[in-house]
Amino acid sequence: MQRGELVRIGIAAALVLGAGLAHYLDAEPVLTFLLAAAAIAMLAQLVGSATDQLGGRVGSSAAGVVQSALGNLPELFIALFALHDGLVRVVQSALVGSVIANAVLVLGVAFLAGGIRNGPQRFDYSRARIIATLTVLAAVILSMPTLTHTFHTPAASHERTLSFICAGVLIVLFFVTLPTFLAGDDALGEAPRWSLRTTIVVLAGAATAAAVTSDWFVTALTPATEALGMSQDFAGLVVVAIAGNAVENVVGVQLAIRNRVDFAISVIVSSALQVALLLTPVLVFVSLAFANELSLVFPTLLAIALLISATVMALVVYDGESNREEGAILIGLYVVIASSFWWGA
Repeated sequence: MQRGELVRIGIAAALVLGAGLAHYLDAEPVLTFLLAAAAIAMLAQLVGSATDQLGGRVGSSAAGVVQSALGNLPELFIALFALHDGLVRVVQSALVGSVIANAVLVLGVAFLAGGIRNGPQRFDYSRARIIATLTVLAAVILSMPTLTHTFHTPAASHERTLSFICAGVLIVLFFVTLPTFLAGDDALGEAPRWSLRTTIVVLAGAATAAAVTSDWFVTALTPATEALGMSQDFAGLVVVAIAGNAVENVVGVQLAIRNRVDFAISVIVSSALQVALLLTPVLVFVSLAFANELSLVFPTLLAIALLISATVMALVVYDGESNREEGAILIGLYVVIASSFWWGA
C-alpha cells in the first residue's frame, strides 16, 4: 500500500472521528451534517481504491457490481434511519434522487471529464442498449403507482397493493438480469498491488464506517436543512442522494478520466439500477416493520423527473459513444431538475 493511500485512510478516520464527536457532543447540526457528509465522501475514495484493486482480479463487470452494492450500503442505512424517524418523504426523494443523480449527474460528469481528457470515448454497444432499456423500464415501473394516483384511475384506491406488485416485479428483474452484468466484460484492470486480504479489509471497513456515519448524517438532517433554508424534498433528492452515492460519484469519474469507460459505466449505472431494481423495492417490504410504510406513490413532479432522466440517459448511452458535449447536456438537465425541488415538490 502506497503512502498516499495510507494518508487517505488517516484522513477518512479523522473525519469519521470528527463526525462522531460532533454527534455525541451535540454540536451545531450543520457542522455534524457537513462532517458526516465529508466523511462519507472520503470513505468513497477508499472504497474506490479497493474496488480498483478488485477489478484487477475479477474483471471490471463483477467488480463494478460488487462496488455498487457496497457503495449503496450507506444509502440503505440512511433510508432505514430516516424511516425510523418518520421521514418517508425524504426517503422517497433520496431513492429517486439516487437514480437521477447516478444516471444523469454522475454519468454527465464522467462523460465531461473523460471527454476533456481523452476525447470521444467508446464503450460496449450491446451492453449500453441493455442498460438503457432496463433503466427506462425500471423508471416506468417505479412511476406507475404515482401516475395511477395522479390521474385518479381505478387502481388509485389500491396503491398499496400496486406498490407491492411493482416492488416484486423489480426484484425479479434484478435477479434475472444480474448474470448479464456479471458476465458483461471480463477484461482485467491493472495488476493489483494490494493483497486480497487488504482489499477485503479496506472494503468492509470503509463500508461499515460509512453505514455508521449515515446514522449521524440522518440525525442532523432535519435541523441542518431547516437552518440552511432548504426543503426536505431538495435535501432528499440532492443532498442525501449525492452523499449516499459518494462512492460512485468519485469512482466513476476517476475511471472515465483514466479512459476505462466500460468500467466507469458499470460502476455508475449499476448503482442506479441496484437502487431502482433492488434497494427501493426491498425497502417497500421492509418498511412494513415501521410505523410509517414506504409506498411507490411519489410526489408527481418526482415521478416525472425520474421518467425524463431515464429517457434522456438512455438516448445518450444508446449509441455506445460518449463525449464532453453529452456530459454537459446531462449535467445541465440535473441542475434544472434539482433547482425545481428547492422549494419542495
